Amino acid sequence: MMRVQCTPDVRFKHFSKSLKTKSSSWKNYEMEAIHSLQLILRNSFKDADKGILSTAGIQPAVNNLKNDGVDELEAVLKETVRLIETATVPIFAVDVYRSINGWNTKIAELTGLPVDQVMGKHLLTLVEDSSATNVERMLHMALQGVEEQNVQFDMKTHGPRNDTGPVRLIVNACASMDHKENIVGVCFIAQDMTSQKIVMDKFTKLGGDYKAIVQNPSPLIPPIFGTNESGWCSEWNQAMTSLSGFERSEVMGKMLVGAVFGTERSCCCFKDQEAFVNLEILLNNAMVGLETEKVSFCFFWRSGNYVECLLSASKKVDEEGTITGVFCFMQLASTELQQALHLQRLSEQTAFKRLKSSSYTRRQVRNPLSGLTYAQKLMEGTNLDEEQKHLWHTTLQCQHQLHKVLDDTDPESIIEGFMDLEMVEFTLKEVLVTSVSQVMMKCNRKGIRVEYNILEEVMAEILYGDSPRLQQVLADFLVITVNYTPNGGQLWIAASLSKDRLGNIVHLTHLEI
Repeated sequence: MMRVQCTPDVRFKHFSKSLKTKSSSWKNYEMEAIHSLQLILRNSFKDADKGILSTAGIQPAVNNLKNDGVDELEAVLKETVRLIETATVPIFAVDVYRSINGWNTKIAELTGLPVDQVMGKHLLTLVEDSSATNVERMLHMALQGVEEQNVQFDMKTHGPRNDTGPVRLIVNACASMDHKENIVGVCFIAQDMTSQKIVMDKFTKLGGDYKAIVQNPSPLIPPIFGTNESGWCSEWNQAMTSLSGFERSEVMGKMLVGAVFGTERSCCCFKDQEAFVNLEILLNNAMVGLETEKVSFCFFWRSGNYVECLLSASKKVDEEGTITGVFCFMQLASTELQQALHLQRLSEQTAFKRLKSSSYTRRQVRNPLSGLTYAQKLMEGTNLDEEQKHLWHTTLQCQHQLHKVLDDTDPESIIEGFMDLEMVEFTLKEVLVTSVSQVMMKCNRKGIRVEYNILEEVMAEILYGDSPRLQQVLADFLVITVNYTPNGGQLWIAASLSKDRLGNIVHLTHLEI
């Protein structure tokens, strides 16, 4: 039998080929460290001069190497070790006794343990207690030749990294073999998943907080319902069940718009098609990430009662920021506020009815008033005696006053007492005669006699101001006076006039009646 000399270079290629065929395809960052066994060989090679054996079966192999192969092996080892130590992923190795014999810079950085402190320690002393069983099983399988991938476990941190908590790793195990293909240890190529773990823990905590809040039966939690990206109902909390009368199991998995909320044969029916369209617009805007405002939302619940509230929608995203659905929050008024709103609506309805009645009265009064005005214009050109002319003028003044009242259409100005004044010249006699004429029918019915106690020069005094407003005020005052005057009584009207000079031409007149 011919014996073929196996040089270190051939042996290394044979080992690499064997390793590749036994394990799954590695990613690029894992290929940097696929020959992690060289780290073990380096330690064993350097310790050979000191008589220290760090890996079983290595020293006999080194002693059998030819002197010319030692230099070649050392060059290969140095280059391979450099790649492993500078790799951007954590790489470490153990021997058959589970003791650390390989530890690169990245794993030292993550755990806070330098190489000189970790070499020779048992691997299980470096992992968290919760991961010990999982790691022991993986080691046992790897030493039996069964290499596992994507195994997750936590490693303890030390020194300056102690306060950051454990490191979460996902590792691929690779059995290390000697030249006789005997398994002499296990190499681990890992990926740091600590940051992802922190994010997932936050989402898990938020998920727990979300369930605790949304499903809480407390009356402080508003009615909440939700939909996924396909439009199916994905949330229906206890407050929503109490409000609508429909249990969570009755609506979950149904189309939110159409089956749960709709116009016909839906769990919660809308009054009209407009509410249906408004809900679709709100959900679509939230689904595409647009900011939405609160909208009015009304529907009939199971018992037939009509619910009025405000609805707001917010997008729901996953840990990657992708929109996965929409949450809808209802804002209901309290019982006291609902009663106040009900009273407000009744007041508004009453005010509207009064406004319509007032508009009707104003419109109906204007028509015959226009006829009277036309008749007055026709009488103006006829031959009237002096008494008829006085009566005609009094009628004209009353019509002017009535037009003035009908033109007062601003309720706030009437309540506050702010009126536009019409400045004209007039005499006190014209105003008094017109005002008294408006109460003479009632005076005749009650037998009340009206007497004047006013000087002629006062009656004939020319004044400047708004005569229709003045006669309106005097007429109201006279009506009140007549109402409280006993039957058969007497009503005296007296007036005094005084003037104050403002400059050389303006006089301020004070009238007392």
